Amino acid sequence: MEEARKPESVGIKPLLRVLEGTREKTPPIWMMRQAGRYLPEYRAVREKAGGFLDLCFNPELAAEVTLQPVRRFGFDAAILFSDILVIPLALGRKVEFQVGEGPKLEPLTDAAALDSLREHIDGKVLAPVYETVARVKSALDKKTTLIGFCGAPWTVATYMVAGEATPDQAPARLFAYRDPAGFGRLIDRLVQGSIEYLVGQLKAGAECVQIFDTWAGVLGPDQFERWCIQPTQKIVAGVREQVPNAKVIGFPRGVQAMALPYVQMTGVNGIGIDWTFEREIARDILQPRTAVQGNVDPLSLLAGGAALDREVDDVLAKLSGGPLIFNLGHGILPATPIAHVERMLKRVRG
Repeated sequence: MEEARKPESVGIKPLLRVLEGTREKTPPIWMMRQAGRYLPEYRAVREKAGGFLDLCFNPELAAEVTLQPVRRFGFDAAILFSDILVIPLALGRKVEFQVGEGPKLEPLTDAAALDSLREHIDGKVLAPVYETVARVKSALDKKTTLIGFCGAPWTVATYMVAGEATPDQAPARLFAYRDPAGFGRLIDRLVQGSIEYLVGQLKAGAECVQIFDTWAGVLGPDQFERWCIQPTQKIVAGVREQVPNAKVIGFPRGVQAMALPYVQMTGVNGIGIDWTFEREIARDILQPRTAVQGNVDPLSLLAGGAALDREVDDVLAKLSGGPLIFNLGHGILPATPIAHVERMLKRVRG
C-alpha cells in the first residue's frame, strides 16, 4: 500500500519525496553515467569539446550533455556532468585524462606532497562547474531533480596516491596501513574540499547530491569505518551546517555487511546499492531507515530482452514496496543499445 504523503511533501519532485522517505507508486528513475558514450549526441559534443576536462569545464557543453539523456528519455533526474577528480585539481594537483588510458595524476606518496595541497579548494578552478549547475537548473522542468555529486574521500584518495586507477587500490591501502596519520591528513583535506564543493553546487541550484565511494568494497570493516563512514559523516554534517536539510545519497559500492552502519552513522537520505547486493536485505534492513537506490546489473541492460525484463521485475518486486529510486547498480556501459534503455523505462513505468 502506498504510503500517505505528508502535506509538506505535496508538490515536491518525486525523487526528493523518496529521499524524504515517501514511497512512490512509480519509482523515480535515472541512471549513473546516463550522460555518456552510449548516446550519439554525447559523442558529437565530446568530439567538439576536445579533451575530457575541456568538456567538464565548458559550462555550455557540459550543460548540454547533462540535459541530453533527460530530453531523450524523460528521466526523473539530471546528474551534473563532471568528474570526481576535479577536487584534486582544485587542491593543486596535476590531473590529466589520456585517451584510452584514463586519468593520470601526480602520485601523492609522502609528507612533502601532502604539504603541497591547498587547505581549501580553488573556487576559480570550479567556477565553471557551478555555472554548469545553474544553466542546467534553469533548463529543467518542475518535475526533474538536479543531482550534484563528488567522489568520496577514500575513492578520490586511491587515485591521488597511485596516480592512476589500479585493480586493487593497494597503493592507498598500504599508505593507510603504514602511515595512518599521514593518510588521515589527506582524507581530512578531501573532506573539507568535498564540503566546499558540494555546498557550491547546492547554492548554484543542485537539489540533492550523491557521494560516490566506488572503491569502498576493498576495505575491511575497521578500515571501512575509518576511511569511508567517518569521512562521509563529516561531509554530510558539514554540508548541512551551510545548507540545512540538504538531501544526500551515499553510494558505497561493494558493501553489504556494513551498509546498515553506513546509513546509521552517516545520516544520508538514501543509499545506492550495486547489483551484488541482496535485495531482500535492502528491503528488510535498509528501506525502513532510508531510501534505497538501485540496483539493476548494467550487464543485464546491455544484454536486453528477457534477461533485462527479469532483472527489472525483480527490483520492482522486492524494493518498490518502500522508498525506491530505480537505477543501475553502477554506470551504464558504453556499448548499451538505446533501445534497451527505452525497454527498461517502459517496464518500470508500466
